Amino acid sequence: MKRVLTTVMCFFLAATLLAGCRARQNNTEAGMKIAIVSSPSGVDDGSFNENIYNGILSFVKENPEASVIPIREETGNASAAVQTVADIVADYDVIVCCGYQFTGIGALARENPNVKFILVDSNPSDESGKEITNGVDNIYAMTFREEEAGFLAGLTAALETKTGKVAVVNGIAFPSNVNYQQGFETGVNYANHQYSTKTQLIELASYAGIDSAGKNVGGNYIGNFSDEATGKVVGKALIDKGVDILFVAAGASGNGVLTAAKEAKNVFCIGSDVDQYDNGANGSQNVMLTSVLKVMDMNVKKQLDAIKEGSFQGGNYLLGVETDSAGFVSEENRQQLSDSTIAKLNDALEQMKSGDIVPSGR
Repeated sequence: MKRVLTTVMCFFLAATLLAGCRARQNNTEAGMKIAIVSSPSGVDDGSFNENIYNGILSFVKENPEASVIPIREETGNASAAVQTVADIVADYDVIVCCGYQFTGIGALARENPNVKFILVDSNPSDESGKEITNGVDNIYAMTFREEEAGFLAGLTAALETKTGKVAVVNGIAFPSNVNYQQGFETGVNYANHQYSTKTQLIELASYAGIDSAGKNVGGNYIGNFSDEATGKVVGKALIDKGVDILFVAAGASGNGVLTAAKEAKNVFCIGSDVDQYDNGANGSQNVMLTSVLKVMDMNVKKQLDAIKEGSFQGGNYLLGVETDSAGFVSEENRQQLSDSTIAKLNDALEQMKSGDIVPSGR
């Protein structure tokens, strides 16, 4: 009798555990709870965070039983970013983390194997801060070859400048921003060599970037992704030095650079990450020459689809032109490029896909 009772209890326990697992799986499929944790500039920054958020919204639109909650981490501090995720990890099926400051979620993800994480712009690290090079099973970490999009921006600036002076303005010298900077510089140098454009790169020494390894990388760094006032100061200082095309990769801080361009004459900007043409509106004019693209929304949605379908595979993934994850805006009425520049940009894209052009970066 005792053996029978024990057997019955084991079957009951097994059935209960199986039912619990099925309940969680069905809950994930039927009503996936998603959180997006962003930097201080939030999911309406018109750039990086918003593009990621739009990918989630696209998934929710196709799967109305799913839901998403935006959570803004107010400091931009790495430890605070990880703590913000830790505070909510028990409440969501999927957590999307926007930016380099979330790299430390590796240990947290391993402690919560039933939660899926999508990490944008960095690979996970362990407790000691060392990158987990072989990835984590429940983290899809996507990084991008920003140098490819940056190259297109530099080529554009060199081909379109009238003063012969161009500049790139970044937020913080995180690897993604440094990639943009180095790609831009490579694009300008390529144009000078290939098309004899003789374009100068202008930098402000007082706004040089210091990367995560403590190295001075030059460029023009605002030091924040949500400081429009300083963005305007940097933009105006560059314009005063004769710059007439500014490549802006600075999150919400870039809005200040746009303001400086709007208040000047014959100055244009190149947007980053997303199509920022609407942000360039200036009365009946527009200061946005074009935008170069880091296609995050499509890639985030792909992973949410994979989670729903049960085909999700964690790991560290580097994305670029070969997966259509980099490009530029060429649509009519969304850019102000010459036909000649568009043709040269398309040629450069094809050469990057074939490996004939490999921009500097990472």
